[in-house]
This record gives sequence, structure tokens and C-alpha cells, in this order.
Amino acid sequence: MKRIRKAVIWMGVVCCLGVPATTQGQAPPNAATRKIVRKVDPLYPALAKRMNLAGTVKVIAVVGADGSVKKVEPVGGSPLLMQAAENAISQWKYAPGPESREPVELHFTP
Repeated sequence: MKRIRKAVIWMGVVCCLGVPATTQGQAPPNAATRKIVRKVDPLYPALAKRMNLAGTVKVIAVVGADGSVKKVEPVGGSPLLMQAAENAISQWKYAPGPESREPVELHFTP
């Protein structure tokens, strides 16, 4: 019974304090942030243009020690826009450093 009471109290504290929100376009506090040396803009897909599709794509770029993007992991967004984002981000170059996972958010507007 004490465990349940403690859990309920703890949940109440967490709910009252809330979870800190991140500002749009900024990485969460625990995320790695390496300087981008070369950035390639995504090509807006023709089908998305015809559909007047806009949206935000979120991915995690796995960056190697040399700064090259080794892998792009999708997090959220339209599948139609996701492929364009992955193609562009895979060509990005970051400053050399330890291998890291970089959050990236791209905004597509027609």
C-alpha cells in the first residue's frame, strides 16, 4: 500500500512540474550538437508540389568521427517528404569529432 501511495504522490509531482518543452528548431538538452560544415538543401518532390504538401520531417543523423553522415534514421513526417530529407542529409558534412547522433528537423513549404 505504501508503494502505491508513493507512486501516486510521485506522479502528482511530475504532473504538476511538467516536462520542459523544447523550442521548435532546437535540440533537446541531452542531444548532441555538432557544427555543420556542408549542408545540402533537399529537393522538393514534384508530387508534393502538385499536392501542395507542406510539413516537417524529423530525423536522427548518425555522424561518424570524420563528420560524414553514416545513416539517417527517420523519426517523423510525411513519407513523401522523408525520402527527400534523407537524400539531402546523407550528403551533409559535420565537423570532425566523436561519433554522435544529431537531431535534424527540416521544414518543407510549397
